[in-house]
Amino acid sequence: LGRHAQRVRPHAVEALAALDPAVRAALEETIARARAVAAADRRESVVTEFAQGGSVTTRWLPVERVGLYVPGGLAVYPSTVVMNAVPAQEAGVGSIALASPPRADGLPHPTVLATAELLGIDEVWAIGGAQAIGAFAYGFSDGEELDPVDLITGPGNAFVAAAKSIVRTQVGIDAVAGPTEIIVLADDTADPEYVAADLISQAEHDPNAAAVLVTASADLAERVREALARQVPQQRHAERIAAALSGAQSALILVDDLDAGIAVLNAYAGEHVELQVERPEAVVDRIVNGGSVFVGPHSPVALGDYCSGSNHVLPTMGTAAFASALGVQSFLRGSQVIAYSQEALAAVADHIVALAEAEDLPAHGGAVALRGEER
Repeated sequence: LGRHAQRVRPHAVEALAALDPAVRAALEETIARARAVAAADRRESVVTEFAQGGSVTTRWLPVERVGLYVPGGLAVYPSTVVMNAVPAQEAGVGSIALASPPRADGLPHPTVLATAELLGIDEVWAIGGAQAIGAFAYGFSDGEELDPVDLITGPGNAFVAAAKSIVRTQVGIDAVAGPTEIIVLADDTADPEYVAADLISQAEHDPNAAAVLVTASADLAERVREALARQVPQQRHAERIAAALSGAQSALILVDDLDAGIAVLNAYAGEHVELQVERPEAVVDRIVNGGSVFVGPHSPVALGDYCSGSNHVLPTMGTAAFASALGVQSFLRGSQVIAYSQEALAAVADHIVALAEAEDLPAHGGAVALRGEER
């Protein structure tokens, strides 16, 4: 793993002390909102009782140890620390390790370190890329010891994604995520400057990011084009944004009407879905495939990226059709506890024997029938 594979807690304490007060205040608000949503989402144990003393209890137990990966690359991601750590903490995970790539000084970015300290994560490692995923999955002992984890979460580049795919038979993973996506459904009532700004905000992530506008209004489409032409050159990362917007993954889709637009959104199953239409509240329930749905002109995707309380670790590449956002449930395991009395078992014994015979598994039925015999 190299000389930078080290625990860096003392440096995290220093980084928090040096953190810009405005950034600290923003992180504290983001943490508070994320914690409120995660706490409300946590499932409790459920007991189902049957006659004569039978019961099934579904227990929700936290994963024991989790590895959180926070990438480096094109940006700094303290918000990713929050989005991964807070639901794990609210789930009751007892052991959390965080890894992030070292910079030239051998340490992860100080804002990442400060955020980890703010969250009370004391096991922070300067390890990046696929190496970090391997370390989480298998552990290592080389002067310092990193114990293997049970679950790995957090985004990364193609090498990180490939590593997660490889180790998923050894440990759990959240997902193999692709580049970020935004799809906006807009009509003539939408502000083209807002629409353009929101497309740009996600294109800023990566030249491979997907930014898609769906509208039945040719006039709005043209006004959004004009707004993009004005706004993109003004951006700090204009070259990256322009590459994303001009890529094959991005598009402006003209449809016949609102219904056709909704069909496009559901077929696309995007990571981020925005509804900038006249009555978004009447449309939102019809959007059945989307990682997060942002309703109305004052709910931009950037709100969800940071401070809405929702989680920004979302399914990509169409997987929102069957997958969910990272949340407290991602860090919980359901375990069923079955407790039947003699009378409750006797009440279903004949059914068990009949089904066991139908499946040619007579020993199953025999194990139940034996308990009804006088001995």
